[in-house]
Amino acid sequence: MILTSLELQADPLAPDRCGSCTRCIDACPTHAFVAPGELDARLCISYLTIEKRGEIPEELRSGIGRQVFGCDICQDVCPWNRKAPVTTAPEFQTREGLVNPALNWLAEMQPEEFNQVFRGSPIRRTKRSGLRRNAVVAMGNSGDVKFLPTLQRLVEDSDPVVAEHARWALEKLQSHHKLAVTS
Repeated sequence: MILTSLELQADPLAPDRCGSCTRCIDACPTHAFVAPGELDARLCISYLTIEKRGEIPEELRSGIGRQVFGCDICQDVCPWNRKAPVTTAPEFQTREGLVNPALNWLAEMQPEEFNQVFRGSPIRRTKRSGLRRNAVVAMGNSGDVKFLPTLQRLVEDSDPVVAEHARWALEKLQSHHKLAVTS
């Protein structure tokens, strides 16, 4: 924040280039866009997976899908971003082994490993508890029964947020598996 007595001119509003396009509104799985040009950040996957502490509301968990840290769905579908240049700056390049990392590994990551792997990374903003919670939600949304043993262990986790989300994910996977078996 800067305090000044200087008279400043407000920047002109950016032109509305969306027109009748609603791709971002239509694509958002948590319906965070409540009106054209209006985002309810409390519903945004980026907020939920990075900034939100504690429990993610149950009604939003399915919409998170397999997102573990952030979301760019609205950016990906925006036609204005098609011609945006991709950066070559080293600080924005992905770290080896961290593109689509194993959800089991993230969910069961120990504090020392979290600190070592994510030193200097924005992922530290979500904290270890948040990253583990997010991995558990992604497991529940995966439909993959290979996560059942991990989730059964995490139901007893010492972190109550991880344990509660593991209960939800376990129930979701079990009911999904039962539906698949009976169909």
